[in-house]
Amino acid sequence: MGQRLQVPAKRYRIGDLVRYSPFSRQTIHNYTIMGLIREAEWTEGGHRLYDESVFDRLSRIMELRESMSLSEIRRTLNEEERTQRAVHYDGSCRSRPMEAPGPGNATPSGEDFLSSEAT
Repeated sequence: MGQRLQVPAKRYRIGDLVRYSPFSRQTIHNYTIMGLIREAEWTEGGHRLYDESVFDRLSRIMELRESMSLSEIRRTLNEEERTQRAVHYDGSCRSRPMEAPGPGNATPSGEDFLSSEAT
C-alpha cells in the first residue's frame, strides 16, 4: 500500500488560457514571446503547453498592468522570481540536518580558527 500513483501534471493550450482569462490569444502569445509567461512544454505538433502556475502569473500581470509598462512588469516578475528561488533555496539548506562534530569531521574551535587565520 506504499505505492503512489504518478498523476501527470495538467497542461493547458493557449485556447484554454483564453477561455479562463480575460486575455486574447494574441496577448498570450505576445506575453510568451516577451518572457512574461513561459510554456511548460511543447506538443509534438509544435503547440505550446502551459502549466497551472501560468494563471497566477497572468493574475499578477493584470494587477501590475494597472500601474506599470510591460517592460517594468517583466523586470518586477523576474525580481520576484529570483527572490522566490532564493527563499526556497535558503529554506531547503536550513532544513537539512547539520553534522555534529566528531571524529573525522571535527571543527576547529574559534580560538584555533582565529590563530590559523593569522598564520
